[in-house]
Amino acid sequence: MILALIVALPFLGALLPPLAERLGRTFCASVAALAPLAGLILLLTQTSAVFGGETLKLVVPWLPGFGLSFSLRLDGLGYLFALLILGIGLLVILYARYYLSKEEASGRFFAFLLLFMGAMLGVVLSENLLLMLVFWELTSLSSFLLIGFWGHRSDARKGSRMALAVTGGGGLALLAGVLLIGHIVGSFELSQVLAAGEQIRAHALYPLALALVLLGAFTKSAQFPFHFWLPHAMAAPTPVSAYLHSATMVKAGVFLLARLYPALSGSDLWFYLVSLSGLATLLIGAGMALFQHDLKGLLAYSTISHLGLITLLFGLDSPLSNVAAVFHIINHATFKASLFMAAGIIDHETGSRDMRLINGLWKYMPHTAVLAMVASLAMAGVPLLNGFLSKEMFFGETLQQDLLGSFSWVVPAAATLAGVFSVAYSLRFVHDVFFNGEPATLAKFPPHEPPRYMKVPVEILVALCLLVGMLPGLTVAPLLAAAASASLGGVLPEYSLSIWHGFNLPLAMSVVALVGGVLVYVLRKPLFRWYAGLPDTDAKEVFEQQVQRVTRAARGITGLLENGSLQRSLSWLLGSALVAIAFYLAPLPQIAGERPLTPLDGITGLGLVVLGLSGVLTAIFHRRRLIALMVLGVAGLLVALAFARFSAPDLALTQLVVEVVTLVLLILALYYLPSRTPGESSSLRGLRDFILACGFGVMVALLAYAVLTRPYDGIADFFLANAVSGGGGTNVVNVILVDFRGFDTLGEITVLAIAAVGIYAMLSGLHLTHPTCDPQGRRWAHAKHPLILETLSRLLLPLALLISVFVFLRGHNLPGGGFIAGLITAVALVLQYIASGIAWVERRMNPSYQRMAGAGVMIAGLTGLGSWAFGRNFLTSAFGHFELPLVGEFELATAMLFDLGVYLTVVGSTLLMLVNLGRVSLSPAVSKEIH
Repeated sequence: MILALIVALPFLGALLPPLAERLGRTFCASVAALAPLAGLILLLTQTSAVFGGETLKLVVPWLPGFGLSFSLRLDGLGYLFALLILGIGLLVILYARYYLSKEEASGRFFAFLLLFMGAMLGVVLSENLLLMLVFWELTSLSSFLLIGFWGHRSDARKGSRMALAVTGGGGLALLAGVLLIGHIVGSFELSQVLAAGEQIRAHALYPLALALVLLGAFTKSAQFPFHFWLPHAMAAPTPVSAYLHSATMVKAGVFLLARLYPALSGSDLWFYLVSLSGLATLLIGAGMALFQHDLKGLLAYSTISHLGLITLLFGLDSPLSNVAAVFHIINHATFKASLFMAAGIIDHETGSRDMRLINGLWKYMPHTAVLAMVASLAMAGVPLLNGFLSKEMFFGETLQQDLLGSFSWVVPAAATLAGVFSVAYSLRFVHDVFFNGEPATLAKFPPHEPPRYMKVPVEILVALCLLVGMLPGLTVAPLLAAAASASLGGVLPEYSLSIWHGFNLPLAMSVVALVGGVLVYVLRKPLFRWYAGLPDTDAKEVFEQQVQRVTRAARGITGLLENGSLQRSLSWLLGSALVAIAFYLAPLPQIAGERPLTPLDGITGLGLVVLGLSGVLTAIFHRRRLIALMVLGVAGLLVALAFARFSAPDLALTQLVVEVVTLVLLILALYYLPSRTPGESSSLRGLRDFILACGFGVMVALLAYAVLTRPYDGIADFFLANAVSGGGGTNVVNVILVDFRGFDTLGEITVLAIAAVGIYAMLSGLHLTHPTCDPQGRRWAHAKHPLILETLSRLLLPLALLISVFVFLRGHNLPGGGFIAGLITAVALVLQYIASGIAWVERRMNPSYQRMAGAGVMIAGLTGLGSWAFGRNFLTSAFGHFELPLVGEFELATAMLFDLGVYLTVVGSTLLMLVNLGRVSLSPAVSKEIH
């Protein structure tokens, strides 16, 4: 349960900050920190087990038929990422307390942050790939909320939309890839997937699965050619950038590469796709970072470059390159998060992030300057800092690959070039911001150090850069070994975290990168003039243009298919179905099968003829609404008789009562409409509709004939065999509704209640003109409530309610049940409203139909939860037989409680709709709303 708590705590904690916001920013931030702090403590209690090589699991079956279970795992790799998510998350919460102004909704910000934190923990701790996908998409949605937190800014809205579009599209590709992997392996559990690497790589679907999974990883981690979204996500508040774009969200893609490494790596296709994309991203990000004038823009492109470095290491496909990639994930998270926070401090205290304006800050902010310089040097790979160690391992691994043949030297050369640019843009961050003269026009002058505790998170991260750089064996070695061994899925290769390895080629590459970076920065002015002469292409504008093109194309296609006309929509629907049915019936050698037809007697034949005739008459008289409604009622009655004829009494009763309720509803609606509908369709459209109707009718008849004359195996036998033993009832239909498919019924009554409340809200306050005469101009009679109808309805009410109770109680074993009983009750009560009027009924009985419907849904839901309390599946019925003196043996089943919920929902929802529809012509002074 510890794993479930670690994932669940941030989601639960997200509910608290909005409530605590009114008590002050400090209290709000403290409340927000409780969940990640508790999660971090729980995680640390598992340190010894994880470092000992154990893999902790929690498996809760969910939808086993679909291969989906709530399965969590904690191994070294999951531990590393969970530690980054929770640890840096705590530091970001402390930092955001001072970064956000008093006017900003800090409660909403921390709620979004915790929501994202929980989603990321779900991604890195999932054992089931389908469950991981659920959390994966949740990270896209929650990051959308965080990036667009400043919704009043256009760049924030556009940046968040771009990030959601790119990462969401990649998530769809990843979904397809995971489904293919599950198909190949036969399971979505990571333990089985990681053990089936040979099986996956040997399968014909491996290239497609690999490409789809890499699309998901590359879009999330901003790899070329999907790198363009990350710089525009910098419109987010700096705490978001420090968290999402250095340590968590953009690491999800490389986490996926690390997690699925044993299953997908080891092929030439993996090498070329992953390494070439990583190499291109490494170079593009490093080159672009140097020319950015915005501090966060520089850090965004440098993040892209370092993510490319990590991806390239995974693509090199050797055990040691995997170790180097995991090591650089750790190092990059620490120095990049501290740099983003330092950039936020500078922006917070100067009002600008433009490096052409914020020069010479060493004099005004020496403490911040020292912290930022140390982190920048770590990013540049300077010795005695953590970035140097992982870059040395990176350079060494680029020298070991030879898969490009005679061009294998390109990889170490490109890596060295990227190192040159890394040093150059790091020097620019240090020199242009803290030295290089005096600051130009600033929004806030003179700048000064931030509040003391705003620097604490930066100090902690910078201290880690120093400690890992100087004492790697005492600090990061156990964590790196546990994470890398989990990623490799096997024994770790030999490697050394020593600071000094002697004079070798990786050291020479580091020296070239350092010296070359200094030279590039010193000679930067010609480079900047060259860059200024390049075409000015804004990725955001290009993206928006493409979005507009897609939107216009979609609008054009929609205009062809759907113009608001119900007739056109139905014609496309029926035409498509007609083509599909014809396509699948065409290959049949003959329509008729070997199974004989049921003999047709004269009465049944007559009923079918009348049913067909009523349908034709409905179409003929459809413009004369009342006549069409009467003929349609005949069709409904004959359908009920057909159900009774073919041994479906439950359906017959339901159809009969639903027909009455529907007719009442239609009459109430038609009361406010003209009795005749003017002709609007052209002759050509009428011909189209006639052809479609005839063609579809014939085709459906042929389909039914083809199916019913062939043997088939259904699930009816299962329900017939298990209705008594499994549900305790002989009425199989009712047992299906309240037990076997009780969840469907719960959903249906919930939808019914929601629809009723929606109709009530729509009709609230609506008053229509009362019609005064019939279509021939004759005025309505003054007696609205005929005496005979009033008298008979009052006599029928107790009898109808008694029948309703009888039908309800017998429903588990004989035709009936809560749905039919509820409709009978509703019809009986509606009859009282029609016969005696709303005011008369309200004086004698005025229940709250909203509460009745809500109580019905709640009772039905609580019945299902009661099953859980006894260790049974949701909505599983319990039943037993009991003896009472004088009464004898009788049966009690929990399904009766569920049926009671159905009954109350049906009564409340039906009356809430019908009664309020019937009162819209009454003046407010005469009656009040029925609720």
